[in-house]
Amino acid sequence: MLSSFRRAGSRFSTRTISTKPSEYGQPTFLSHPHLVRQHEITPGIPSSDYEQRRRKLMDLLPEKSIVVSVSSPIKYMSGSAYKYRQASDFWYLTGFEEPDSAVILEKNSSSRGYKMTLFCAGKDLAKEKWDGASTSLSSAKEVFNADDSILIDNFGSQLKSLLPRCHHVYVDLPNSLPKASRNKPKSLLKYLAGPSATEHDDILDSIASSMRKPLSPQMGKLRSVKSTAEQAVMRAAAEISAQAHAKTMRFAEPGLSEAALAAHFEYICALRGSQRLAYVPVVGSGPNSLILHYTSNNQLIDPGELVLIDAGCEYNGYASDITRTFPASGTFSPPQRDLYSAVLSAQKRMINLCSVQGGYSLRDLHRLSCTHLKEELNQIGFNLGNEGDLERVLYPHSLTHPIGIDLHESAHIDRTTPLKEGMVITIEPGIYVPPTANFPKHFHNIGIRIEDEVLVGEKYPTVLSISAPKEIVDVEGACQGLLGLEPY
Repeated sequence: MLSSFRRAGSRFSTRTISTKPSEYGQPTFLSHPHLVRQHEITPGIPSSDYEQRRRKLMDLLPEKSIVVSVSSPIKYMSGSAYKYRQASDFWYLTGFEEPDSAVILEKNSSSRGYKMTLFCAGKDLAKEKWDGASTSLSSAKEVFNADDSILIDNFGSQLKSLLPRCHHVYVDLPNSLPKASRNKPKSLLKYLAGPSATEHDDILDSIASSMRKPLSPQMGKLRSVKSTAEQAVMRAAAEISAQAHAKTMRFAEPGLSEAALAAHFEYICALRGSQRLAYVPVVGSGPNSLILHYTSNNQLIDPGELVLIDAGCEYNGYASDITRTFPASGTFSPPQRDLYSAVLSAQKRMINLCSVQGGYSLRDLHRLSCTHLKEELNQIGFNLGNEGDLERVLYPHSLTHPIGIDLHESAHIDRTTPLKEGMVITIEPGIYVPPTANFPKHFHNIGIRIEDEVLVGEKYPTVLSISAPKEIVDVEGACQGLLGLEPY
């Protein structure tokens, strides 16, 4: 039963409420109208997007093909489950967020172009007493626009019945499975159905033959270009993270722990609707900023140090990825300012090249960033020639990677192909100066990275993370409280 009311003083003039608890295993318009709008499967993504994704995938495949995609397993720590996150490709195709689920898409000659069968656990009242609602078979079929919904226990027999009339089976195991088992075809059905899968081992043997094709390269083609709806969700995710960066600059001060800054960042993101962080945040103070994947975050921040924070939230299924470097005491020292200005200049020049019209590839952009950084560093006292110190020591990572549902959506991206409109990529040059005699001493132990998310346009790029301060005057203003930011 839905109803509406007006609440004085609220930022929402109307609010739609529904009966609790929910009857579904995830938010839907009927159960969570404050999160999911009508005609959306997941927040921000309409059912038409999911339909188009499946149709585009099937159009890529030859006749007599089927697609098999499965959910992520539940992970445990100390006997309790982690907060569940669905397998990215399965979620991209279905929007279904419950574990113990799978989908089979059969290419056919219907007006839809395929048949969709969704497998799930269905209702289990005894289990729901402990874990909350799960989606019924009938609701799964209706809400997720499946042609049929079947209990997951029947997955093996259903798949076996389809094999005689298909020539190609596109399937991947979830990345979260152990690598040793990922290459064993028999593990797929066991992974889904447990011990009862033994009787169906012959099915997986068949798939492992010439019929079996990897699904992830096909999915990579689709996921690399974001729809208008996806772009809007990613813009929102970047905005949440950008505001969290700005407020964490205001919160930071010497004497605090790196962990306190990480916790503050996550808190701000959660307040604004983020479901989780997209990755373990890097909060490197002083020399710790030279460690690219520093996630210990267990030391105190000293006066005069720079703090490098690489952190982003996940919002409605999409990751964000932003890095900012700022002075713990609120003001850059002259060497810090010079090195920061050099990295910022190179970063802004590279962002301006992120358009279709520019014709650059990811590899092209990285090579150009090396050229620009070398020019900038030599202007402030470095003596970089062709000996390789820049890429080997000072700048050992790539400039850019695609981002989307996953933080790094680059496993099947050709880095030599020109950028396409609708791609979202990071631009993140960095310089990390070790305390060695071949580099100017006043730059020793300074690490600076500046990273933004960029939406590739036909003529111009759009910086999705624009609200995170990065100009020196804005960074210092955020740290000193001059931008009107409160820590919370």
